Amino acid sequence: MSIFSSSLRPQQVTTSLPPLEEQGGGSAEILKRVRQIEIKTRGLSNNIFAGEYHSAFKGRGMAFSEVREYVYGDDVRDIDWNVTARFNRPFVKVFEEERELTVMLLVDVSGSLDFGTVVQTKRQMQTEIAATLAFSAIQNNDKIGVIFFSDRIEKFIPPKKGRKHILYIIRELLEFRPESHRTDICQAVEYLTQVIKRRCTCFLMSDFIDERDFRPALTIANHKHDVVAIQVFDRRVAELPDVGLLRVRDAETGLLQWVDTSSRIVRQAQARWWQQRQQVLADVFTRAGVDSVSVRTDQDYVLALKALFAQRI
Repeated sequence: MSIFSSSLRPQQVTTSLPPLEEQGGGSAEILKRVRQIEIKTRGLSNNIFAGEYHSAFKGRGMAFSEVREYVYGDDVRDIDWNVTARFNRPFVKVFEEERELTVMLLVDVSGSLDFGTVVQTKRQMQTEIAATLAFSAIQNNDKIGVIFFSDRIEKFIPPKKGRKHILYIIRELLEFRPESHRTDICQAVEYLTQVIKRRCTCFLMSDFIDERDFRPALTIANHKHDVVAIQVFDRRVAELPDVGLLRVRDAETGLLQWVDTSSRIVRQAQARWWQQRQQVLADVFTRAGVDSVSVRTDQDYVLALKALFAQRI
């Protein structure tokens, strides 16, 4: 059991975003932040991920395009016998890749995502990654939608195309405030399976701090869809700093307690818990057949996404 097992958040070093009404600027400030995210993430998707995204995430298969006259070397299995009989000479069917995808972002908005000790919070990094994926999808003429979840389905944005739709998604990623602070990944994945009827590519984005076993639901969802897991975490969950007596608060339950971080035994126990937890999580993804990547909030998520795309090509 770890002091961070329920996402305990050090009060001294947290960098969680205050509510929007406390930030000042109202809608103008929100629009400014949306624009900043757009400039950065659209540039990444255009300049870095254009080829990798297209290669890593395929369409639904081959779709019929047209018929043409048979030429020597064509596969006889492609002959359209109805057209051939009508014109008394052989014609073959021509197929092309059905490229268009539906992309769903399954975004964890529980309280633990507001934790951050170095550069940014987990929620801030998750927002940038989601926006980058959204622009990559729309650049490839894919539809994109979002499901925000905690221990309930907080909001569902149906998949659509267009820059206006992307900007709406980014705005929601920035300003959405959930009703609950707890986490239930299983419920979110089950909802995806129910609400999205046709096969889609789903990016499940979370810190995966959830005591419930979500592997069975994830396995079922991955049989119907192409699910990819993106874990965002902070280094201080993996490496507890030696800063003396520290008061911490559980971001999801509100529980307060004191932790003696100067104790080597405590720090080692935390490190062991983290390693064991990551091994269990890796096993869950492997058994569910889900590709995954972990990104630390003080590291470059671009490299992580490129590695993820590369392993799927």
